[in-house]
Amino acid sequence: MPVLPLTAFFALPTPGPFVGRNRLLATLRAELARPSALVLLSGEAGVGKSRLVAEALQASPQAGSPQAEPLQAGSPHGGGLPVVVAHCDDLREPQPLGPLIDGLCVAAGTGTLPPLRTPDPETGVLAPLLPPLTDRLPPAPPALHDPDAERARLLRAAAALLAALTPLVLALEDLQMADPATLQLLDHLGAHPVPGLTVLITVREDASPAGWQPGPAVRRLRVPPLTRAEVGRLASALLAGTEAGLLVTHLYERTAGIPFLVEEVVRSLITDGDRDTIRRHPDALADAAVPALLRDVLTTRMQHLGETAREILGAAAVLGGAADPPRLAAITQTSESTVAAALTQARAAGLLHQRDGRLWFRHTLARQVVHELLPPITRRLLHLRAARLLEQRQPRPYARLAHHFREAGSPADHVRNAEAAADLAVARGDDGTAARFLLGAVAQTGLPRPVRVRLAAKMARSAIESVAQASAIPVLRDLLDDRRLPPGARGELGLALGRMLRQQGEARTGYEEIERAVPYLRRPGQRARALAVLSAPDTVTGRHLSEHQARCAQAAVAAAESGEPPAVLAVEIARLSLLLESGDPTAGAAVTAAAAGLAGHPRERARACLNWAQGALHVGDTTLAATMLAIGRRLVDDADYERLRPVVELTTFGLDLATDRRTGLEQRLLRFLARPYRLPLAMADARLYLARLRYRQGDTDIAEQGLREVIAETERTGAVWPLVPARTALAELLLDRGDRDAGLAEATAALDLVRGKGLPAWGRDAARLVNPAAATVTLPVCET
Repeated sequence: MPVLPLTAFFALPTPGPFVGRNRLLATLRAELARPSALVLLSGEAGVGKSRLVAEALQASPQAGSPQAEPLQAGSPHGGGLPVVVAHCDDLREPQPLGPLIDGLCVAAGTGTLPPLRTPDPETGVLAPLLPPLTDRLPPAPPALHDPDAERARLLRAAAALLAALTPLVLALEDLQMADPATLQLLDHLGAHPVPGLTVLITVREDASPAGWQPGPAVRRLRVPPLTRAEVGRLASALLAGTEAGLLVTHLYERTAGIPFLVEEVVRSLITDGDRDTIRRHPDALADAAVPALLRDVLTTRMQHLGETAREILGAAAVLGGAADPPRLAAITQTSESTVAAALTQARAAGLLHQRDGRLWFRHTLARQVVHELLPPITRRLLHLRAARLLEQRQPRPYARLAHHFREAGSPADHVRNAEAAADLAVARGDDGTAARFLLGAVAQTGLPRPVRVRLAAKMARSAIESVAQASAIPVLRDLLDDRRLPPGARGELGLALGRMLRQQGEARTGYEEIERAVPYLRRPGQRARALAVLSAPDTVTGRHLSEHQARCAQAAVAAAESGEPPAVLAVEIARLSLLLESGDPTAGAAVTAAAAGLAGHPRERARACLNWAQGALHVGDTTLAATMLAIGRRLVDDADYERLRPVVELTTFGLDLATDRRTGLEQRLLRFLARPYRLPLAMADARLYLARLRYRQGDTDIAEQGLREVIAETERTGAVWPLVPARTALAELLLDRGDRDAGLAEATAALDLVRGKGLPAWGRDAARLVNPAAATVTLPVCET
């Protein structure tokens, strides 16, 4: 089997001169020399991120050699690192870790995958997804019924498989189109580094995946546009050593230093005129913006094509990927020989380039421009024909069908296929991708109300378990504003909206949305869970303990009516949380016994123990908090419940601060705050802990500013916790500074909140500040 050049795996055209990246190149090669590393390269489209990665993976020059030898895929770099290139694509059929799976299959199929050492038994879960490796992987284990556990096992298996292939470089391209599982894998690799694995990631600037941010283990590098001098060197090299002269200034201004555009423009000028003329007449460049400039360049090249060839090139832009003569012939309704002739013309005109024996557009930007240059009627017709052609495949590629039908202006077909793609994503445990397809379907104009409601309900169920909440919230709000919405749908969508708002940190708005939804919830089990949420006292201001107790009693009735064990269990956990928050002296023994009784329900036990650990911290019982946290942490670690890991971290911060274990706490809090997408509703608590820590460290001014920011935010959102401890901490700071009136005012405000909740156990610290002799005094509670 012939060895392909590395550029083929990166979807790069024949590389031109490499200019102006020496410092970044040295940095990347230094990262490759480390035992393990994750590096994220961001930059504009066409700025050369993939080219930089490919250059970094080239063999180091030998002594006396003027340049590096090109690296073949799978051949050694310096220390002998094979490479797997994984491309993210938002039109790929829903499959968690799809880019990695495809990259491994390509590497195995081209003979560039390194030898697989004895793999971990858990890697068998990947066997059905990797046909080329089936005979080298353990048998696939039985499926797990818990989606979170199944997702966690998939991540562990992927990490274990990569570990069995080390030393290895994983190049992950176009992260802005990654599926949620791929993003979770990066988080997993950051938290659990694999020795011998280097991950090089490219992402388009200002287009990071929604709700995701790189963790602290990821080194971030920005690939900037070329400077004016670098544009001059690149242009001169493209002009075969001829000085670019005054052309450089115009070229730099018109291309903004984007290497791909510089190359395309200069190559077009070379085609249209001789080099000396170009050097002497810098006004050869029109006064156009970057996108328009590329459009003009490509339009000029397309003028050399006949009408049929232009349509076939446009059809290639519609289909995407490598030019496929049989498919192009089908959707343009011409012969394959006509297609072949047209592709030859397009290549000669510099519109396509050859790679791995096939013809491709030189860059995604070029394909997009050619696509946009198609007359609208022609473009819609080609997309419709492409969709009809894909409908003949089995299994049906629903994601691409949805895309083509949307572009063809066929809403019913688009919605049908988007919903099917979403169902497939849900079946494969990919809620985020499902939500993305359903958001697009719900946004389709002219849908009948029952269809829109059905799609919205599916979207809500997927979005609430993914990072798509911010996009789903306005859609749900619009639907709930419709007075004609059926009652059952109003309840289900209102509950979903309320939960999303709470998870985004909007405590009062979310709580009130759930309150409005409860009367419309028809299923008793669903109503029980909603009422259990409303029974939690540490959610909002303006609700007294007696109201939460009433909600808890209603939840118990609904759970009993439903006969659903999960609903009964959820309500019992909520009842014990309420008992603990109220300061009941029997609560500690009750939750300890309940934790032991939940041994057969690991996920529910983990959630419950973490909730009870937080409740114990609220009432000052650090011993119980430590016990519950230890159980919760062990369960989360054993089963890799990634969604609960931020809760473990936050609760640990609170316990460490309560027991004055401050070593490394500031750094851990800052890392936690740098990734708000993991648990948005916890950011105020984390900022409170950081401000209190800084006060203890003597940074009074910074601490005061942080406390006031937390107070302002939680007053806006109506979150009673951490508003109470934030006011208490600010009162302590002001009193210590000698500002007695202001300090007492803050302590009194905290006590007013406590009385409004009817939870005296929350106010002990504030009471001590007002009256040091009141350490054991039970606060008066207002009646409701």
